[in-house]
Amino acid sequence: MIDSRVRFRHLRTFIEAARQRSIGKAAEVLHVTQPAVSKTIRELEEILGVKLFEKEGRGVRVTRYGEVFLHHAGASIAAIQQGIDSLDRGSSGPPVRVGALPTVSARIMPRAMALFLKENTDSPIKVVTGENMVLLDQLRLGVLDLVIGRLAAPEHMSGLHFEYLYSEQVRFAVRKGHPLLAAPRFDFAALRDFTVLMPPTGSVIRPFVDRFLLSHGQATFPRAIETVSDSFGRAFVMDYDAVWIISEGVIDRELSAGRLELLPIDTADTRGAVGLTAREDTPTNASVDILARTLRETIAELGL
Repeated sequence: MIDSRVRFRHLRTFIEAARQRSIGKAAEVLHVTQPAVSKTIRELEEILGVKLFEKEGRGVRVTRYGEVFLHHAGASIAAIQQGIDSLDRGSSGPPVRVGALPTVSARIMPRAMALFLKENTDSPIKVVTGENMVLLDQLRLGVLDLVIGRLAAPEHMSGLHFEYLYSEQVRFAVRKGHPLLAAPRFDFAALRDFTVLMPPTGSVIRPFVDRFLLSHGQATFPRAIETVSDSFGRAFVMDYDAVWIISEGVIDRELSAGRLELLPIDTADTRGAVGLTAREDTPTNASVDILARTLRETIAELGL
């Protein structure tokens, strides 16, 4: 029997504190006071008879017992969210809520959505673009049904299942006619003379970029802008002599049209797996399964 003392607020507070790794930040997100969050966590720990968090610096980290409970708590919240969404839909099909990295949104999703709409599922569709970790957090909470993005580190994949679709690498892109393209011999150190657009700290491709730069003797750049905005990146690179370090899928159309060009830098070491991530032990609906199929068909068409 489920312990009747465990309430929805216990699960929601626990999941948010685990996601934020901070009692204070969790309180801000939940719009309650920090003491209220601490009290709710203590209540849950007393009910379960185990410690769920330990102090770590100015924040907290989930204990081993907490990690086990987090998997089941996340699945419970997701199931409740699915139940809410299934009500009062009239004659429409089950909802489809998918998260996609900017690279996938630009390169894969338009064609996949066109194929999906031909299936006439009558399902309400929501496509969310964002950073990998943010999308995975929303997936755990049941806000999203599916995420198409890079494979996250093992510690971030608890309770999730990843299906490989294709591999993608990071590129160094500039506008057509950029001064670096005119040099008779490319010098990697010359990048320091220009503004460099970087993936944000904490983004899924940032570790790949950092390792690659260090292998070329560059830890930082004098003028660097961290951004996840592909619209800003396109505008800034086209109008100024900036260098954009970005996943190749984001700029695929600009490269094909000749608006952007790649610097002669071998970035094969930055290749990473891209695929479908879903919650384990949580059944999907038919519309989500159809979308997954159209995504596989799109990737096959593109020859990725």
